[in-house]
Amino acid sequence: MTRFPTLIVLLCLAASALVAAPPPALDHAELGRIPVQEGGRKKPYSTLARETLLTLAGRTTWKDPKTGEAVEAMPFLTRIWLEPAGWEKEPLLLVSFRPLKQTLGLDENTKRFSFEELAGKAELGQIVMRANAAKARDRDAKLDPSAQEALQVVARLELFRKLLGGAWVTPLPHPTEATGRWMPLESAGSSYPPDKSRPISVATGKLRAALAGSDGAAFTAASAELRSAIEGLGAPGYPARDLIEREDFYYDFHPFRLAWIFYLTGGLALLLTSVRGRVAGYRAAWALVLIGFAAQVFGFWCRVTIAGRPPVTNMYESVIWVAFGTILFALIFEAIYRCRIYLLGAVPLAVVSLILADTQPAILNSAITPLTPVLRDNFWLTTHVLSITLSYAAFLLALGVGHIALGKVIAGTKPSAALFQYLYRALQIGVLLLAVGTILGAVWANYSWGRFWDWDPKETWALIALLGYLIVLHGRIAGWWAGFGLAVGSVLGFLSVLMAWYGVNFVLGAGLHSYGFGTGGFPAVMIFVGLDVVFVAVALSRYRVAYGKRTREVPVPEPGTITNA
Repeated sequence: MTRFPTLIVLLCLAASALVAAPPPALDHAELGRIPVQEGGRKKPYSTLARETLLTLAGRTTWKDPKTGEAVEAMPFLTRIWLEPAGWEKEPLLLVSFRPLKQTLGLDENTKRFSFEELAGKAELGQIVMRANAAKARDRDAKLDPSAQEALQVVARLELFRKLLGGAWVTPLPHPTEATGRWMPLESAGSSYPPDKSRPISVATGKLRAALAGSDGAAFTAASAELRSAIEGLGAPGYPARDLIEREDFYYDFHPFRLAWIFYLTGGLALLLTSVRGRVAGYRAAWALVLIGFAAQVFGFWCRVTIAGRPPVTNMYESVIWVAFGTILFALIFEAIYRCRIYLLGAVPLAVVSLILADTQPAILNSAITPLTPVLRDNFWLTTHVLSITLSYAAFLLALGVGHIALGKVIAGTKPSAALFQYLYRALQIGVLLLAVGTILGAVWANYSWGRFWDWDPKETWALIALLGYLIVLHGRIAGWWAGFGLAVGSVLGFLSVLMAWYGVNFVLGAGLHSYGFGTGGFPAVMIFVGLDVVFVAVALSRYRVAYGKRTREVPVPEPGTITNA
């Protein structure tokens, strides 16, 4: 008999827990597939939400200070869009630069502040006015970090002001022009006849009511109704459903995240079978790396079909493309030599590159953006930019193989002549592609700007990188150094590539290639450079101690004489 009262108590507790449980999260999938226009591009609402939150808060989720829960991008944006009251008091606008926070009198240990708090800072406006005046006097003027950060903060304030005023989310297409400016939902009555605008107004009202009442079924139904009502307008240039759904799926699928996971697994399989099970491990590594490679190919196909251009016009795209090229060259060379060395050298660097692209959205922004006017020529964009970035990929592969060679020296193992020949092949491909890309860049510069060469920082550092690697290769031919010298050159030479690729955009921030500029990541890059310099120094020291003048350096064999590494 004692079991029955206990069961009653348990059932009551369970019922009370169900009553107290928060309502289930609203499903934004259907709403997320409604096209909107922003930045000159038509995109899914889900993409706009993700990009907006990243711009405002510097992250892809927002932590609600009241509940401590992480709010995803679409629920976050939908709440502000449809229920804007009170959001100006929420701490969500990013201010990350400590000296600027000191100047503005903000808490130095806090990263995000409310619109109300930042909008009342007169000092912020003064800093921006001085920065704009400096830019007006000299377009290439280098602003100090506080001014750069202040400009970004003001841009966040302007975006948030548009969001509160309802002008940021524009799902309503222009009634007559395919390239016309889209409008917010409230403009339906003034832009379309009543028979077409009324269904939009009704669906919008249902959507607001479902959001206020946290009614999941009604919210999904209202989202579908709104989507159909806007499609029923028959506006010219309205994007097809499959294109919008492809972009929505692309961001949910995360193909480049899948790629680095499979690459990492393949690399571990290769590493763990270095002593036993080499054949089985090598085959498993091939299979896993090929799956990751296929995921990258699919990701690039999505970006190309969505954007209508090659995927190499910003730092994020160049990073994932260089990782792709590194694996591509490694697979080609592995198919020829079956040596394991190329995969061992390529996989760690490709994994690190893709992890950075996947986990640092504030630095490497994955947004698909329209091209700047100077880039709107797909022929030159394809030939020049892809050649340059593929050369970076070959040099990154050479960097990996060079680390293996120097690592053997540090470990007290003499690298084989075949290992140095593998390195030589990667360097040859990189120099060829960089030379071709630099020449094509000069032709494109003449086509776009009316001159072949202007000592622009990007041009100058591309030339420095090319000359540096030519010295490395010709030093081997001239007999100045052999295999070990190639290994040292492949590591130190990549520092010039890093400057041309990252430094011009993120450190110098000047020149005609302003479409590639960005900020962030400088401490991590400097740590990488410092560690590599120390690594080379240790290898040089170990090499001199182990061999000195008593043993000749391992030469690079001539083609056709490669043996097992």
